[in-house]
Amino acid sequence: MQNVLASLVDLDAHPLADEDFRRACKRTLDETGALVMPGFLRPDCVDAVRREGDSNKHRAYYTSNAHNIYLTPRNPDFPDDHVRNHEVASSKGCITTDQIPDESPLKRLYRSGDFCKFLCVVLGEKELHEYADALSAVNLHFADAGQELGWHFDNSSFAITLMVQPPERGGVFEYVKDVRDADAGVENDDLARRILDGEVAPAMLSMGAGALVLFRGRNSMHRVTPVEGGRTRMLAVLAYNSKPGVSLSESARMTFYGRL
Repeated sequence: MQNVLASLVDLDAHPLADEDFRRACKRTLDETGALVMPGFLRPDCVDAVRREGDSNKHRAYYTSNAHNIYLTPRNPDFPDDHVRNHEVASSKGCITTDQIPDESPLKRLYRSGDFCKFLCVVLGEKELHEYADALSAVNLHFADAGQELGWHFDNSSFAITLMVQPPERGGVFEYVKDVRDADAGVENDDLARRILDGEVAPAMLSMGAGALVLFRGRNSMHRVTPVEGGRTRMLAVLAYNSKPGVSLSESARMTFYGRL
């Protein structure tokens, strides 16, 4: 398994099996809410995934929708101009697990036991499991000029992404840490409104091609700014569950992928 991982990951720069390295990664993620590992995926693997993306982009399902930052339906208890009903725009294309070749570096990395062991330590999870449905485990997202992800909180406690191809300009990942405490049911509408109004300077993550990013977005408000220029922003999402046998709901699959 380690040989498989070595063919995918720069283990000299990122010694995933080293306990000190794991602890340092976990500390960074716990303290800042984000961990960026530049040059994680080997250049030849990045090139292979980019070619896969270019070859399959015509199969992508594109969505464009308006939503609030909580990704919830409109709340009639608040006025339309309240932060809980304020709408932002998100748009992207996506190809799904079954549309990504089985020999793809993305799938080989995703299914690597050694990679999962590293993730478990850094994320503080006892175990990680693949999605049970055929679409949701590994996705490749496309954003062309003008496309963006509006400000929002994630429903899940962590996200794992790999930058495959940054755009020429724009497409910047911005976030503000600890805007709320979702587990305690504590929101901060005033701070969220100030972020939406541009009164709070967000932190920004720099992601070159091949960078692995671990991010805790349940309490950190974040967005991806509109892409500019002619080069498509290409980002892989590696999705796991803490329990086996979990599928993304049918309604979510129809929303994100347009099929079941």
